[in-house]
Amino acid sequence: MKRQELIVSALDHGTVIDHIPCDRLFEVINLLHLDQMTSKVTIGFNLKSHKMGTKSIIKIADRFFTDEELNQLSVVAPNVTLTIIRDYEVVEKRPVVLPDELHGIVHCDNPKCITNNEPMSTHFHVVDKQQGIIRCHYCNHEQDIKQVKLV
Repeated sequence: MKRQELIVSALDHGTVIDHIPCDRLFEVINLLHLDQMTSKVTIGFNLKSHKMGTKSIIKIADRFFTDEELNQLSVVAPNVTLTIIRDYEVVEKRPVVLPDELHGIVHCDNPKCITNNEPMSTHFHVVDKQQGIIRCHYCNHEQDIKQVKLV
């Protein structure tokens, strides 16, 4: 049996975002402003995955993300795996999950919502993490997380 591998240099320090749905890869790239990075970024697209069929992966040298950025990432690509690398060693590996509440991350698509008519931050409660349903704190309008627009 012939084994084929993609050779990619190991990260000294940085972050690996794995198990990104292929149809969400470019949204993740835009969200994290990877086009403005000055450090090395490796992107894998349509890779084989036992868990998902196909997946995408991003390796970012010398970059670690804030909780706020990870909450945004959880909206665009829920259930990705985040791996933190320091001195070529995995120091943390965990899923990025949708938090119970979203503050200032997504727009309410109800045109009558106060957040669309007054200068105030949005606030959503996640009512169903499996189905990706969120409810506006102010107008109680429910939205599918796959259809939201980021602030």
